Amino acid sequence: MAEQQPNNPAKRRRLSLLQSDPTGSAALFLELPPHIRVEDQNCRNEKESNEIHEDTGITISSTSKLAGQTVAPFLAQHIPEQYAPLGGQTDRNGVPIADPNSKFCYRHRPDLKCRRQANEPSMDQLQHALETLSQSDQQGIAHVWTLFSAAPSKHRQLMLQGILTQCCFPQLSYLSAHVRELIRIDFLSALPTELAFKILCYLDTTSLCKAAQVSQRWRTLADDDVVWHRMCEQHIDRKCTKCGWGLPLLERKRLRASKRQIQLRATGKGLNEWSPDITPFPESHVGEASKRAASHKKIGFQSEDSSEPLRTSATPGELHPSALEARSRSTGFEDSYFRPRVRPWKDVYKDRFKVGSNWKHGRYSIKTFKGHSNGVMCLQFDDHILATGSYDATIKIWDLDTGKEIRTLSGHASGIRCLQFDDNKLISGSIDKSLKVWNWRTGECHSTYTGHSGGVIALHFDSTILASGSTDKTIRIWNFEDKSTCVLRGHEDWVNAVKVDSASRTVFSASDDCTVRLWDLDKKSTIKIFKGHVGQVQQVLPLPAEFDYDETDYEADSDDHDDLSSVASDHHGVVTPPSSVTGTSAAGFTSSMNAPAPRYMLTGALDSTVRLWNVSTGKCLRTFFGHVEGVWALAADTLRVVSGAEDRTVKVWDTRSGRCERTFTGHAGPVTCIGLSDSRMCTGSEDCEVRMYSFKSELEQSIEGTGEK
Repeated sequence: MAEQQPNNPAKRRRLSLLQSDPTGSAALFLELPPHIRVEDQNCRNEKESNEIHEDTGITISSTSKLAGQTVAPFLAQHIPEQYAPLGGQTDRNGVPIADPNSKFCYRHRPDLKCRRQANEPSMDQLQHALETLSQSDQQGIAHVWTLFSAAPSKHRQLMLQGILTQCCFPQLSYLSAHVRELIRIDFLSALPTELAFKILCYLDTTSLCKAAQVSQRWRTLADDDVVWHRMCEQHIDRKCTKCGWGLPLLERKRLRASKRQIQLRATGKGLNEWSPDITPFPESHVGEASKRAASHKKIGFQSEDSSEPLRTSATPGELHPSALEARSRSTGFEDSYFRPRVRPWKDVYKDRFKVGSNWKHGRYSIKTFKGHSNGVMCLQFDDHILATGSYDATIKIWDLDTGKEIRTLSGHASGIRCLQFDDNKLISGSIDKSLKVWNWRTGECHSTYTGHSGGVIALHFDSTILASGSTDKTIRIWNFEDKSTCVLRGHEDWVNAVKVDSASRTVFSASDDCTVRLWDLDKKSTIKIFKGHVGQVQQVLPLPAEFDYDETDYEADSDDHDDLSSVASDHHGVVTPPSSVTGTSAAGFTSSMNAPAPRYMLTGALDSTVRLWNVSTGKCLRTFFGHVEGVWALAADTLRVVSGAEDRTVKVWDTRSGRCERTFTGHAGPVTCIGLSDSRMCTGSEDCEVRMYSFKSELEQSIEGTGEK
């Protein structure tokens, strides 16, 4: 007798599916009520279905017998495959088994440390919603979750595809809103540390600061020295080619000493506590202070205290071995390169950024030095000391921190026109035709050099070579090492400025004959003559090797410069006849393979202009217009040019655009001399005053103020 078929179509469909699935694995999904299986009816009658749910609930056949027949075998088959132990596995016969963990994305890889944590608010909400259902409904839903959790990747995709085909638009919208948050990946935590550093090095400062606010892991990576050392290298003492922003110079030794260490960290070495120590203390740095002291002894001048104090900002390579040993004992273990010994590079960049921003927006403080009875004609300063020379025939040494005069050097018979000092000695030139060498720490004059037949109005020394320019139209070269001298002749008027470049064995000179000359110290002859100024050239300044200029700007205006550019001589330049060179000895000026001369130089003249030149081609690349009277003083670094003029103003220029960034006023007389550092600018005038402009941050200034007390 044939079995009676149910009259209900839904029951007939369930029965046919059960008959086709003797294992009963589909029974879990077939007991769902009609309002869940038919999505269109659910969308149209949502209110009705909710009422039905409240009345009847979800009827799921979830007896222990059915669970044992359907769910338990499925879990027993697939759970061992998913949660297999890590590492190499073998079967009973010793045959390696493929690692099942490699089948999943990184979120489900137990061997990766970046597994996503459970969201506490979402889990609480899910728990509360589940508790509102009956025990049978809770058990049925738990079985669905358990099946999906235990299913392999292929099975999961099939389950999701089936669920998605049954979802109506509101349910798909719900999925879209929640999936958008879930698929966000913390890629920096997932990637190796060295790759994370590589990615972060492409960000600008604003993006790096924002990245540091994402999480603790991101903050650790974004604040690391590897990233900020690269940022400092890209911006400090140069204009960034990407953003056009440049920052003032810091101690270049520290930048070089840290480079190797940072490169090792960026490649993943030294990132862990078990990484080998790498000692960043090259032997070349040990005894550097004594070498400098020895060079001063060769010249014949030594300060009373030859030992150089240990600077608080010293680089790792500059620390004395005894200091390192003492610090190792205090810490209990030997220092390694990844243990910080100086400020983080982010702090260095932050301080430099504040100083650069103060330069850009004109935020500064002024300190005035008064004491000379006549016009100030020359000056130089370092971190703590200011030296000024005046027409009152005296040189004054000032304490920059307190603003007080330390001592006065007296000995010249006429006005002081030029001076330069280093750690131990100060050399001055005067209208009385002499040069004097002083110990500026004690005020003692060690020696006096005579030889010019006119007043000495320019000098510059580099290493053991001193050059002086005079109103007698000559340049005299003094070699401190072998006591030899040499005179260079060629200018037709006063020599107002000289600059020595010992690396290339060359000398630059500027003269009232409206020309600038480049001299070869080995051949004692002129290499090139630069013409273009229509007024007496008062200053010449070779720019550092780090300075870079886009000469495509010059090519666009080449027609305008052709009439005013320098006249390059045939072959190597205008060579002076042999009779124009005289000297007491040729020793110390032997020919050798020398470095090339500086590529760029600046000149200032009484035609009220400042010019930028390409030394190798002899072309004037840019002319700076803005002063209404002659330019007397000039200073520059890789970021800016500063000029002082007869019009009693000081102007700051952008060398690449030629634009005047700011004009400073305040002097009552012509500005005759200028000094420049990364955070300070000092100007001297015929009004007998010296003005020091400080662009340091408020924090640095407050620290200095505390030090004064």
